[in-house]
Amino acid sequence: MAEKKTGIDQALIRDLANILNETDLTEIEVEQDDLRIRVSRTITAPAYAPMPTYAAPAAPAASAPAVAAPAATEVGRNNKNALTAPMVGTAYLAPAPGSRPFIEVGAQVKEGQTVLIIEAMKTMNQIPAPRSGKVVEILVEDGAPVEYGEALVVIE
Repeated sequence: MAEKKTGIDQALIRDLANILNETDLTEIEVEQDDLRIRVSRTITAPAYAPMPTYAAPAAPAASAPAVAAPAATEVGRNNKNALTAPMVGTAYLAPAPGSRPFIEVGAQVKEGQTVLIIEAMKTMNQIPAPRSGKVVEILVEDGAPVEYGEALVVIE
């Protein structure tokens, strides 16, 4: 008769933890017979300062011509190469306040590379580039609220 194992398989737990690290998952669970093992980790999100407030711009002078160029978001929204927001939240262009932005206009990005972060419900969500290419336009400001489906970045 087969003898039942009573100890926890530490090698299995190490393998599961390695899978978490390799795949950037936060939790993995395995169940076999009457044994169930769940391994999870906590991801520490960078702390961001509150969004700065800005004064409203002054009204244009009456003598200025009334020719309006299309807003960047209108141009980007109609662009088939625009990366759109997958959720509602606050967009951050850098991993932490005062640090270098993930991307800049003219930069080359690779598919899957983080281009910005959207904070939603106190969770920092890394937003990857959907394709490799050149950043043509960044349509959001750092710390700006974004809506689902809003154009964020144009990558061609």
